[in-house]
Amino acid sequence: MTGRQGGVVRRPLRIGNASGFYGDRFDALREMLTGGPLDVLTGDYLAELTMLILGRDRLKNPDHGYAKTFLRQLEEGLGLAHERGVRIVANAGGLNPAGLAEAVRGLAAKVGVPVTVAHVEGDDLMPYAEGALTANAYLGGGGITECLRAGADVVVTGRVTDAALVSGPAAWWFDWAPDDHDRLAGAVVAGHVLECGTQATGGNYSFFTGHDVRRPGFPLAEIAEDGSSVITKHPGTGGVVSAGTVTAQLLYETQGVRYLGPDVTARLDTVRLSGDGPDRVRISGVRGEAPPDTLKVGVTRIGGWRNEVVFVLTGLDIEAKAALVRAQLSEALEGVAEVAWTLSRTDHEDAGTEETASALLRLVVRDPSAERVGRGLTSAAVELALGSYPGFHVTAPPGAAQPYGVFASSLIAAGSVSHVGVLGDGTRLPVPVSAARASSPTPPLPETGACDPGRRSRGSAPDPAGAPPPDPRASNAGGAGFVPGGAGVALRAHEPHLGDGSSPNPAPPAFEERGPGRSPGSGRGGVGESPAGSSDLAGGTTRAPLGAVAGARSGDKGGDANVGVWVGSDAAWEWVERTLTVERFQELLPETRDLPTTRHVLPNLHALNFTIEGILGDGVASGHRFDPQAKALGEWLRARHLDIPIHLLNAPAPEGNGS
Repeated sequence: MTGRQGGVVRRPLRIGNASGFYGDRFDALREMLTGGPLDVLTGDYLAELTMLILGRDRLKNPDHGYAKTFLRQLEEGLGLAHERGVRIVANAGGLNPAGLAEAVRGLAAKVGVPVTVAHVEGDDLMPYAEGALTANAYLGGGGITECLRAGADVVVTGRVTDAALVSGPAAWWFDWAPDDHDRLAGAVVAGHVLECGTQATGGNYSFFTGHDVRRPGFPLAEIAEDGSSVITKHPGTGGVVSAGTVTAQLLYETQGVRYLGPDVTARLDTVRLSGDGPDRVRISGVRGEAPPDTLKVGVTRIGGWRNEVVFVLTGLDIEAKAALVRAQLSEALEGVAEVAWTLSRTDHEDAGTEETASALLRLVVRDPSAERVGRGLTSAAVELALGSYPGFHVTAPPGAAQPYGVFASSLIAAGSVSHVGVLGDGTRLPVPVSAARASSPTPPLPETGACDPGRRSRGSAPDPAGAPPPDPRASNAGGAGFVPGGAGVALRAHEPHLGDGSSPNPAPPAFEERGPGRSPGSGRGGVGESPAGSSDLAGGTTRAPLGAVAGARSGDKGGDANVGVWVGSDAAWEWVERTLTVERFQELLPETRDLPTTRHVLPNLHALNFTIEGILGDGVASGHRFDPQAKALGEWLRARHLDIPIHLLNAPAPEGNGS
């Protein structure tokens, strides 16, 4: 069947995912190939931390730099895919897609499977800035599309956006043009749902107790020619696909309502979910806009050396014991660039076990010199063993300093990158820069630094029909593009941000609720108290955790983090949209009070998305925060108590809007 230009609409593309990160379930590729029909199987192996790992791998051996797990999975999977006519697309090429492609060809010859292997290149920008270990532009799906059009059975890429693993095959399957923005945006949204594997099928899900998620199946999407899709999984596999699991993944590691990418800008405020049967959720209504004229560049470098010691403090006088250790080590720590002490009060009064009677005092040190934070420093800590607090012991013996990495992002003109698909015979298939790209200038970004202004959120957008945003000076302004601000919270025009693999895209001004740091008191009383005079308080309120009525999912973007919150009913949405302001969010999560925090509103999903700048410092590879990737930040928020209307607590579990 021909594509849309030929006047024939193809059947939906059935595309699955078998990996959400480098280290995901090894047998998932086999499970997806044998569990049911597929046209394309994808694998996402790359993340900011992975690029650092692969960079160090490449330093040891220039022929490496790719995800070796993928190659081992293909020892069996290559034959299975060939038998079933399934194309395989994966970004496992990392820093060396050409090397991985050649290794796959060697494997194919060894196991006797006649497949055509291609790769995508152009993302690797090394040598880059001084000290850079890796530097990669986030490419779109165009190279994947060209390789599939040329007949490739397996396509391996370097640093493309995660969603490009789906949008590239969809554009090939339906013969979409670069300016098919709505269709491409629909595929990008489906790709974002699939990219993290079992997070879309009940993994890491707030309401996991309502489902059997011991071994969730991996997700797949049935993408239609108009860009709409159905998210599902193979029959008989574990987990669940619901409006709630899909909503949770839609909110994961996103920032504003404009999800910018190198192929298209997807409008998350236009996404609509609806049930389509058991374990089937339909995504429709997604609107797209032109992609920006710049690409995001992810840069990693070795930031220095780190070490840590964790002291166990048991029983009485915990604070005094911690103070003694700090005083005893003060001289040894002189001259160390960064010293961080954290006391975690995990101890319980009159505890029934020694473990539950103990607290943990964690010392983390970082310095440009490995010697300054090496074994000599940790040995000094252990030498206190017989002359410090009663019950002295540590969780591990003295260790050597370990290098840590730093992730930063910058921008590059899209036209300056040579995005190319490369076939096995050496034929090169250039991917032209789309004339449909937005051409307005983008604001400059610093070359380095983990919390650059480019990751500030763009936030809410104008009405999907193209109407201008509401004037914040008008009375009773409302709608998706406007959020009434509480006391002490300013309404500001949106600033550009970097979405997954993208860069700022000029757009008409919308408005967001933003706290540039700690918000002034609202005069409403204590933390979590509901606004006075709310109509839904007529039946009374009670103190309860936010998670009794709301789900949440959180994650990292370099040094920033996001927390998405959603509810499952109109009544709960009316309450949470009004109650969970930036000010209230910062009260509930005190760590965020002094950090720029932005709220974005997604009414179709009954969801709010908060972005917190700088909470993760220089990113996961360098951070010493207890939760360095902010994976549990949303669950902490759900555990915080506030006054909740009783009628909401008596409602069914908030699985998600549209279920």
